[in-house]
Amino acid sequence: MTTPLRKDAARNWERIVAVARGLIDEGTPLQLNDVARRAGVGVGTVYRHFPTSEALLETVATPCLEDLAAQGEQALADGDPWQALVGFLAHTIEAQVTDASLSPVTAAPTDALPRTTELKLALWSVGERLLGRAQDAGVVRANLTPGDLVPLMCGIAYAANMHGSTPAARTATAHRYLTMLLEGLHA
Repeated sequence: MTTPLRKDAARNWERIVAVARGLIDEGTPLQLNDVARRAGVGVGTVYRHFPTSEALLETVATPCLEDLAAQGEQALADGDPWQALVGFLAHTIEAQVTDASLSPVTAAPTDALPRTTELKLALWSVGERLLGRAQDAGVVRANLTPGDLVPLMCGIAYAANMHGSTPAARTATAHRYLTMLLEGLHA
């Protein structure tokens, strides 16, 4: 059980996370000293809340990871295995091209926070189950593995980010590429 933060500490935490979100969205690397300066707090305050820039990055990514995990659980409730997989992958690809914190966190070989590890495992598990259901129903190629699906999705996100000049264009491109991929995977 964690002790709730004092009001001033909670405000500092929120300000630090908001500044970090802005920096990530700008494509600026997270430097804790820079975050402290921009947030108007002492460096010690930032380090008390986030001992490393990776911990701060993961904290920024947590709401997106939680949303994707929830979307995956909802998809598992869908009676149509194909639509469940398609819907989950569509949410995933959109998150990849709209939340700059997601890709570096999901690609990291180690995690700074236990919650990140938990969420990444949950996402992997739900993706594996959705794919398995679709394959069992005969609607997805049997030779596709969960290990194949992850780099394919990352490739779509990378291509969409390279070829889309605005967030809306990146999202539209990602959905178009995902549709093409899914047409190739459909059994």
